[in-house]
Amino acid sequence: MGHLDHATFGWLTPVLSYVMACLGAALGLRCTVRALGSTGRSRRNWLLTAASALGTGIWTMHFVAMLGFSVSGTDIRYDVPLTVLSLLVAVVVVSAGVFAVGYSRDRGRALLLGGLTTGLGVASMHYLGMAAVRLHGTVRYDPMLVALSVLIAVVAATAALWAALNIRSPVAVTLASLVMGAAVSSMHYTGMFAVSVHVTPSGSHLPGATAMQFIFPLAVGLGSYLFLTSAFVALSPTAGEREASASAQRPVAGAAR
Repeated sequence: MGHLDHATFGWLTPVLSYVMACLGAALGLRCTVRALGSTGRSRRNWLLTAASALGTGIWTMHFVAMLGFSVSGTDIRYDVPLTVLSLLVAVVVVSAGVFAVGYSRDRGRALLLGGLTTGLGVASMHYLGMAAVRLHGTVRYDPMLVALSVLIAVVAATAALWAALNIRSPVAVTLASLVMGAAVSSMHYTGMFAVSVHVTPSGSHLPGATAMQFIFPLAVGLGSYLFLTSAFVALSPTAGEREASASAQRPVAGAAR
């Protein structure tokens, strides 16, 4: 059995991955709230931004955490197409969940459907990402812990979407995103603790890219996207703020004449 280390760099990767999960959740919730307050094309664009933020936030959390993953007795490589596919799955499935909530007439049913879809999307992204791992040996999973990780993902996603539907104040959104980040992180590490590796030492070349060659640059790119989009969303006025500034300018225009 190879010894599995989930935090090769100490607390750096768990903390950084948690921050990425919270950032993605905060941006996703904020955009969903904005979407529900708008209509037409504007609503669709806000929902797309929310889905891409949640999807990339969850994916970045997973792979930043994976930078700290090592197994004694073998190198680790990542299958590039499968890793990219896991990112696409995350964004597409989360989009389905977010749009179900954004456009549904029946909030309760939308919440259950959206939570289930998004949660299963998060879980499938995680295990697709794990399927991309190449090492010398065989990987096994504890079925009970895998089932628990999927359950955590579904509950976390449902809670996050409920928060998006019911929460408006910035403080509450911040708290909800911290909870969502913790839930996504706990789902990830539950899934990781389900893993055991039977190493068969070999001198043969492993296919795929190392984490630093591929995962790290991609995570940095997606992280930058999240930070820049967060800044843009934080600075763009809400519908209420636009109305307030328009009504504030009317008397000034009248006085100027």
